[in-house]
Amino acid sequence: MESVHYYPKKKKKKRVYFPIFSQLSSKLQLETIDLGPERPHYSCAGGPSPLASSSIRSLPVGMKIIYLIVSVTIVSYLHSAEEIPIEVLRQREAKWLEMLNSWDKWMAKKHKKVKERCQKGIPPSLRGRAWLYLTGGKVRREQNQGKFQELDDQPGDPKWVDIIERDLHRQFPFHEMFAARGGHGQQDLFRVLKAYTLHRPEEGYCQAQAPIAAVLLMHMPAEDAFWVLVQICEKYLPGYYSTGLEAIQLDGEILYALLRRVSPVAHRHLKKHKLEPILYMTEWFMCAFSRTLPWASVLRVWDMFLCEGVKILFRVGLVLLKCMLGSQEKLKTCQGLYETMELLRAIQPQYMQEGFLVHEVIGLLVSEKDIEKEHHAQLRRWKETHGDLHCKSPPRMHGAKAIMAAEPPSRQDLRQRPTIIVESPLAPKTDGLRAEDAKESRKTKEDKTILPPQEKPINPYLPPSDPSPPLKHMPVQGSKESLSSAEHDTYL
Repeated sequence: MESVHYYPKKKKKKRVYFPIFSQLSSKLQLETIDLGPERPHYSCAGGPSPLASSSIRSLPVGMKIIYLIVSVTIVSYLHSAEEIPIEVLRQREAKWLEMLNSWDKWMAKKHKKVKERCQKGIPPSLRGRAWLYLTGGKVRREQNQGKFQELDDQPGDPKWVDIIERDLHRQFPFHEMFAARGGHGQQDLFRVLKAYTLHRPEEGYCQAQAPIAAVLLMHMPAEDAFWVLVQICEKYLPGYYSTGLEAIQLDGEILYALLRRVSPVAHRHLKKHKLEPILYMTEWFMCAFSRTLPWASVLRVWDMFLCEGVKILFRVGLVLLKCMLGSQEKLKTCQGLYETMELLRAIQPQYMQEGFLVHEVIGLLVSEKDIEKEHHAQLRRWKETHGDLHCKSPPRMHGAKAIMAAEPPSRQDLRQRPTIIVESPLAPKTDGLRAEDAKESRKTKEDKTILPPQEKPINPYLPPSDPSPPLKHMPVQGSKESLSSAEHDTYL
């Protein structure tokens, strides 16, 4: 077993061994796993890891130790991910494909079922497309064909471009997609963020938008990620990324008021030490917990957030505050403001575990009406103390159903357009295809009457034992239109 050792700077070279790290290094085997259409992640002890795949043996000794400590922490987070049997996953994929093929009908008549399936977790292979439909990004993209390319071709405001370029390497730096400076991940991230500053020049760029865009790019192409980011900023979290951060301050007061009902003990503690909500909830809400929770929990929270709206973020925040500060026993270790802040910065892993967190979030009774009622109360107090808001934001949409109701899409906007379409020879032909075939057969008959028959030359190299003629090569014709599954098999 190889031991990791450290050489002190003293003249006498005395080796100090760390056998525990050598044991861990033999257990932490990195390997790639395939998540279907999603970008590949690295797995560590059976789960996705943000660490890069390069060998650690070439690293300096000090970096080895840090690497292994971080790896152990990540492994503890990864064990929280729930494993779904492959049969169940395939069943869920089939159900989601059915919903996406008739999205408007499902949202109008069976929204409760859509919400339940989002709470169970969207299948990884369809998560990107589901997010695109839930947010209304699909409709925005179809209604603005060529808009993203037009913005992408523009140089952008130098002020925002410089800030964005400096932020690129900070977004998930250990994820293989964003690890390389100037790699395809960072390039797409720059394109999306720059396009947004051109789309909303009055708002510009906020650093909290970068992790949001990065998570989206892990699941969809740059153009789709841009339109989902637009929907999140304009519909789900309006005003969050504007100058002054007034909207996030208002939501902080709403969270603080709701905490009084959910956990009076935690509320009294925060009030006693005068810990303002803006100090601990800003990153939670502005980054949609993408920089707080383990990855499996982030995806489950986003599935519910993009379906049900901002109330999911409030519920997650309330659950974490209640778990960390909700009893006198837990408060013994934090007797002051500094200790409380440190506690909230290092939330215990068991409270962020996927199954536990999702169960608590679903069971917490905080509705859109509760949030809107408290919003009006806090807005009244804000005007009394600060005056009118400087940034007038559009009204907040509480989830996918509200977005679709506000801007009803057409069936054409919701039509799926897969990149590759393969014709199935076993699929029944439609009337239109039958008419075309009849027309072609008549044409060939006419050609046969006009042209004299030509004898085919016999191939002397054809084996006599093979009575079957050679197959005629039929090129596959591609199409830009998405046809029904009864007519074609599609690669989705």
